[in-house]
Amino acid sequence: MAVPAWLGAAGAWSFVVTFLLDGWTRPGYRPVRHPVSALALGSRGWLQTANFIVCGLLIAAGAVSLAEPLSGGLAVVVGLFGAALVASGVFPMDAMRGYPPGTSDETPADVSVSHRIHDWAGMAVFGALPLAALLAVFDAPGAGWKWYSGVTCAALAGGLVAFGSAWERDSAYAGLVQRATIIVGWLWLGLLFLHAAR
Repeated sequence: MAVPAWLGAAGAWSFVVTFLLDGWTRPGYRPVRHPVSALALGSRGWLQTANFIVCGLLIAAGAVSLAEPLSGGLAVVVGLFGAALVASGVFPMDAMRGYPPGTSDETPADVSVSHRIHDWAGMAVFGALPLAALLAVFDAPGAGWKWYSGVTCAALAGGLVAFGSAWERDSAYAGLVQRATIIVGWLWLGLLFLHAAR
């Protein structure tokens, strides 16, 4: 099961590296304000779309490596997390809040079906990962992993609430809150995959 686990770790960490580099170098994009999903818009949007789909598939493939050393339930939740990432790429969000450049700075009253599906996929992404961390508290061997998973679960749950609030208020720091949450969760997931590989 080492190969799927390495694929899962690569998917988790390359997702973060890709959106960080792309966001810092994208003209008109403000990483502190705009969400990661907005990177799938505009002329360079194909890069984040591919990031969602490829990394989601790698994570879903890696989920099988968690079934034997940990639990089938954890493997299923991580697999659903990967599938939700893929859906986030297939169904992009609508342009809004000043991105891509030239877009109104407002939030539209009506959104497309694609945007609604993207929101549902996002809820699955940000709901599945804290659940996975919670399951790992009971399944992961060793006190260190149990504590790390518990702290990660709490941080992800808090990050989800904080990002939801920041997004609803159109906070100037919504993108930063989301990025911090993603980095915490995806780092833990990649390390979990490496733990399974060993």
